[in-house]
Amino acid sequence: MHLMSGRLKRGNPPPRTIRRHNYYEVLPDLLACFGERCAYSMQHQERAGRLEVDHFNPTTKRKPKQDYNNLFPASRHCNSKKSNHWPNEEQLAAGIRFLNPCEENDYGEQIFEDPESHLLHGTTPAATWHIRICGLNAEHLVIERKKRAECWLLFEKTKRATIAKGLGWAQLAKLIESYKTMIEILIPPIPFRKKPPVDPQPSSPSTSAPVRRGRRG
Repeated sequence: MHLMSGRLKRGNPPPRTIRRHNYYEVLPDLLACFGERCAYSMQHQERAGRLEVDHFNPTTKRKPKQDYNNLFPASRHCNSKKSNHWPNEEQLAAGIRFLNPCEENDYGEQIFEDPESHLLHGTTPAATWHIRICGLNAEHLVIERKKRAECWLLFEKTKRATIAKGLGWAQLAKLIESYKTMIEILIPPIPFRKKPPVDPQPSSPSTSAPVRRGRRG
């Protein structure tokens, strides 16, 4: 596997030629690389439903648009929200852009979770814009992050109680495995950081300049 910097590690492209009419056929390859999770929300397809293939930069033309490095697995929610949005030149100059999870660390470096509300907030103009355009604070995602936190809390409490009652490591191992199976399909833990009073505001308007190509992703 060819390793790249960033949160996600993309494997080598499939041997077949990727074109406009068959780009969606690389979905199994993307799912294998990205653990069957949306590249943007990290939601597992068991909860998000069948994932789709998103063109990270939808403004590129012909072959570059179908380049394997420009394709990501995305939930229908994130793919629909992101759609064909892309920052204009003024926004790019102001640092407003989408975060590429294969080239940089997004979660834990530019995107953090509030431990009380479970809302995400960005520490850079790019991250703030990325969160908003991709809809990463949609209600169903916030609810899932809250559920994940509650599950881990319950797990820790139950583990301590199991040890205190002296039920033994065999019972504890069984408990751990059952919780692990349930929790692993939730959105993974995101580093906590309380939201500042005001998120960093970009120096240029935050509205996007969408480019419509008639096809989502």
